[in-house]
Amino acid sequence: MESFSHLVKVSLPNYLSDLPIPNSIGGWFKLGVKDWLSLIPPTAILAGVGYMSYYTFCPNAKKNIKTSINYKIKKDSKKVVDTVDVEDIAEKAVFCRCWKSENWPYCDGSHGRHNEATCDNIGPLIITKNK
Repeated sequence: MESFSHLVKVSLPNYLSDLPIPNSIGGWFKLGVKDWLSLIPPTAILAGVGYMSYYTFCPNAKKNIKTSINYKIKKDSKKVVDTVDVEDIAEKAVFCRCWKSENWPYCDGSHGRHNEATCDNIGPLIITKNK
């Protein structure tokens, strides 16, 4: 705890007081390359805190992020719905749940590549008939 106290009370104020922040607008044009390089770390920290604060506290920020699971199956439909009659299933049917199958709605094992690429754990829906 003592090292944290020293950081906040001594080290950080000393670091900030040594930054080459000019007293006027014209002073910014007189800064050298070394001065500009020393301003990069605090500017990056302020930008990161501002970015995280914006996405945390601004309700409209997350509305612009669009994610899509289905990239290719029946994109002209408003909603993808498929019906399979249970009587048509032989012994077992394996249905895709990752939306990557070339044999939609049946699974072709594409979820394996999807899981490796996204660190996901999705698998198929397996329906079996009891005898």
